[in-house]
Amino acid sequence: MSSTLFDLSHKVAVVTGAAQGIGRAMSMALAEAGADLMLVDRNEAGVRQTAVDIAKLGRRAEVAVINVSEPAQIRALFARVDAEFGRVDFLGNVAGEGILGAPEDIALEDVEQVWRDLVFGRFCACQEAGRRMLAAGRGSIVNIGSLASVTALGRGHIAYSMAMGAVAQMTRELSTEWSGQGVRVNAILPAQVLNPSLEKRIAATPELADQFLSGIPAGRFGRPSDIMGLAVLLASDASEWITGALIPMDGGNLAMNGGGSVRRRKSEPKA
Repeated sequence: MSSTLFDLSHKVAVVTGAAQGIGRAMSMALAEAGADLMLVDRNEAGVRQTAVDIAKLGRRAEVAVINVSEPAQIRALFARVDAEFGRVDFLGNVAGEGILGAPEDIALEDVEQVWRDLVFGRFCACQEAGRRMLAAGRGSIVNIGSLASVTALGRGHIAYSMAMGAVAQMTRELSTEWSGQGVRVNAILPAQVLNPSLEKRIAATPELADQFLSGIPAGRFGRPSDIMGLAVLLASDASEWITGALIPMDGGNLAMNGGGSVRRRKSEPKA
């Protein structure tokens, strides 16, 4: 196997949500593989820390503090990428969050905001990156979806799940439109990955932890670092024939029937 198969040297990546969690882990992995980055987030302190840590790896990292639900800011972001890097080889669409609410009660304004964060803004970023990638004849886009892209979660996730379902179809449509022109588009669908938001929810409702884990055969929550190898694979030439895929990152969650049970590892014998 070629030692350069996963090499991202001389490539430029744009990653949104780079201040923490999956977005930060993705950014660090791409930098470790040789990429230079434009890091995007609303959390200025967090995203600047990611940039500092990437600089320690000897890679270039620029910072853009924007709201990804605002198209004018996304367009300005890619104008900066043109000016400062002159190319874009990879887009990681990570930023955006949901608002919980029962279907019968949730405000339409909240539904619209979730759509703007997770669908409208992401499509705008795909469009801007895609135009540049099509002109270059190559590129890779990864949209972060969710198990909610293909299954129902309940518990007030109506707005989030509708948006994530749209992300899945956006990924498939863009792949179908662009793959023949050298631009690959895939989505990663995480299960419950521990981050400040999830930890806060579990602290407020402790029984959620057992409920979530009962559906994950691997027996643990996801970690942001679980994205790292997959991100490098999809950004690199190693995945040149992978496109239009919805790739679970879920410890086996989607594979298990809702009434299934999990055989846990036995405890190691004591010495």
